Amino acid sequence: MTTTDTLEEAVEVLQQLGLKEYEARCFVGLSRLHTGTAKQLSEMTEVPRTRVYDAIRVLEAQGLVEIQHSSPQQFRAVPLEEATETLRDQYEDRVERLHDTLDTVEVVEQDEETPVQQVWAMSGRDAIENRADQLVEKASEEIVLVLGDESLLTDDLVATLNEVGDEVDLLIGALTESLQDQIQTAVPDATTFISGLEWLHGENATADETAIGRLLLVDRSTILVSSLMPDTREEQAIFGEGFGNGLVVIARRLMAQGLLTARDPRQ
Repeated sequence: MTTTDTLEEAVEVLQQLGLKEYEARCFVGLSRLHTGTAKQLSEMTEVPRTRVYDAIRVLEAQGLVEIQHSSPQQFRAVPLEEATETLRDQYEDRVERLHDTLDTVEVVEQDEETPVQQVWAMSGRDAIENRADQLVEKASEEIVLVLGDESLLTDDLVATLNEVGDEVDLLIGALTESLQDQIQTAVPDATTFISGLEWLHGENATADETAIGRLLLVDRSTILVSSLMPDTREEQAIFGEGFGNGLVVIARRLMAQGLLTARDPRQ
């Protein structure tokens, strides 16, 4: 990645965190300077000089930039660690406010009966991992997880699995012995096994074929199955719940392969 690409990515991320384009460009520009004037900043960032002052005032109000009232005025960005912590606090505060606001919104009741068997589709690794974490946290009896790709054994997932209580049976399947060793080391209280699902291994799969990501069965009644797109590695999933759900029944039987008989979800 070139310097220009890196700078543009930084500007884009700052915009996603709530800054306007000129504000983001000025902050990135100041991050490359010890101190700078409006003229220097305008030349570096291609932000009109008159708009530099507006952007700097906003950045100063957010605690991201300091101003020296000299002639001409000098500007500098606060230290990177301080800036990122300030932005993190602001972002988390907005998310918390959003949660609190939506949590008070009245739910519209519908007369239609909700079907017992439901299957929903979802996309995005973060969203899918968050759903998997919630399912694991709500488990009361048993968790059976099969990982089809070692990249899915993230720090967040490991932390969630390690918080599972002793009253919940935790079984994690791997495709290889090396991945099983990683899982056993990362989640020592789990019962691990080599998956008997041969089609998960993809031994004869080509680079353009979709790969299985994760299979998660919770309390023998809720299932999440994901796949990884071959080019982008984007994760997509389907989610089903209900003890009588056909998807859950099939998954329960498939995931039994490789489990100890006593742990067999079919029993």
